[in-house]
Amino acid sequence: MTFKQFKNKTIVKFITNRYVIIMSIFIVWMVFFDENSWLNHREFDKEINKLKSEEDYLNSEIKHDKELINKLENKEELEKFAREEYHMKKENEEIYLIEYDTLKKP
Repeated sequence: MTFKQFKNKTIVKFITNRYVIIMSIFIVWMVFFDENSWLNHREFDKEINKLKSEEDYLNSEIKHDKELINKLENKEELEKFAREEYHMKKENEEIYLIEYDTLKKP
């Protein structure tokens, strides 16, 4: 195959077309080197997804805390909460804490 035959191939003609060369350089530039490149956008999208999941978690925690606050407005529920969470007690009352060993012994 001579050089002229090789040059007449359609693929070579397509690749050596100046518009294709310019477009390929532009695409490579936009994907890798530009300030607003595809790689940067991918990182930003990951950060956005992470922040959205964190926002969902915090909103669920806020909802849980609001329910707890509404529940603690009742005096009996407040007393129950204080006993369970802070091990408070009334006078002349004893509290026994039972803790279970979760580690298996060899």
